Amino acid sequence: MPKHEPLTPKAIANRIKAKGLQKLRWYCQMCQKQCRDQNGFKCHLTSESHQRQLLLFSECPGRYMNEFSTEFQKVFLDILRRQFGTKRVKANTVYQEYIKDRHHVHMNSTCWYTLTGFVNYLGRVGICKVDKTEKGWYIQYIDKEVEERRQKQAKKIKMDKDDEQRAQELIMRQAERAMELQRRNGDAQEPEPAPSELKRNDDEKIEFKLPNYVPALPKVQAPSKEVVNPLKRHTSREGSVACSVASSKLSRSSKTALAEIMEAEERRKELRNRRECWMHKGIAVKIVSDKYGAEYAGRKAVVLSVDDDYCTASISLLDTQERLDVHQRYLETVIPALGKTVMVVNGAYRGSKASLESIDVDGYCATIKIKEGPTRGRVLENIDYEDISKWCE
Repeated sequence: MPKHEPLTPKAIANRIKAKGLQKLRWYCQMCQKQCRDQNGFKCHLTSESHQRQLLLFSECPGRYMNEFSTEFQKVFLDILRRQFGTKRVKANTVYQEYIKDRHHVHMNSTCWYTLTGFVNYLGRVGICKVDKTEKGWYIQYIDKEVEERRQKQAKKIKMDKDDEQRAQELIMRQAERAMELQRRNGDAQEPEPAPSELKRNDDEKIEFKLPNYVPALPKVQAPSKEVVNPLKRHTSREGSVACSVASSKLSRSSKTALAEIMEAEERRKELRNRRECWMHKGIAVKIVSDKYGAEYAGRKAVVLSVDDDYCTASISLLDTQERLDVHQRYLETVIPALGKTVMVVNGAYRGSKASLESIDVDGYCATIKIKEGPTRGRVLENIDYEDISKWCE
């Protein structure tokens, strides 16, 4: 039968049909050939090329089946990851996007007979989160790269915390040794500097700087009627002057270089541990917005998991155990009763557990006492309400 002339309606219709998808039962996966009708598919089955492909498949069927299954899974997951990301979507919607490609690997050529079996496989091996509803199967892709980045970040934080604890312990030991040395040498006098030879160039200028010191006028006291021995009064005055000089030297030496190092370390810890995401697993929070429903506003919950990248958390309501995914801007910390355990959620002592000692209602701050770690027993004052929250044991 001769073919139709080009650009005729019949020829154009045939080309349109050839470009589109045909029935699945008339497709040969080994030959990658799509037939238009039953007669064409029957002729293909009796062709020599198809018989050669069948002989190749019969020699090693497992290898071909694994290749088709791997290719099907790879392309299906690429579409799910690129077009839908980590959103929850119907499995059939993704499959419809997959079969738009005319040369896709058909499911009857893989080790999965139905889409349901393939979806169950994805959930069983942990590639996707799957759940079944009245409308069908839903899948949600699990991004391994985000999980790996979160694990690396947690490992880095742990290593930094270990280094910080070691540095803190070293500073504490140095402080103890310095205090012990100061107690031993408390009564010892400082040695006077020995005279040395003056070394000065001839062209060097000599400058004098006089301090702007204005002596205070002595207070005039009323004359006393008591008879005082002037020699004894002079002796007592010299003794008082010597005591005042000794006390001033002791006060100046109290703030040593070690104290300045400890203050600098505290400031460095504050800058390093102050982060945007303040939520921690296990703390109590309060919902302050009706964005997720008016029935949830003002209710308290416990944090189950935290996503530091997006500052969101999965929380469970304390009264109904209902779970929600909430952004931290719609939450606030919870201040417990005095003596209860709190967690420092932000700042220099981020992640440390402490006991609530006192509350300053007017200043919106509290005083806490660290309960664990190398700084155990340290009392911290003027801690903002936003930096601590109740710990749910």
